[in-house]
Amino acid sequence: MAVPKRRMSRSNTRARRAQWKTSAPTLVTCANAACRAKHLPHTACPSCGQYGPRSARRQVVEP
Repeated sequence: MAVPKRRMSRSNTRARRAQWKTSAPTLVTCANAACRAKHLPHTACPSCGQYGPRSARRQVVEP
């Protein structure tokens, strides 16, 4: 396992940690015209359950 030979200075440590930034997640609007809620891309809508143009919730079709 690699072990540092010398102690890293405070300015170098802080300069390295300054690159760790958070970013706001990208949100898309639901394809359902009645819902239009914001949700993460490539996931089903948490309010209506629609995934893109299809519905993610299975509907039982009775003959």
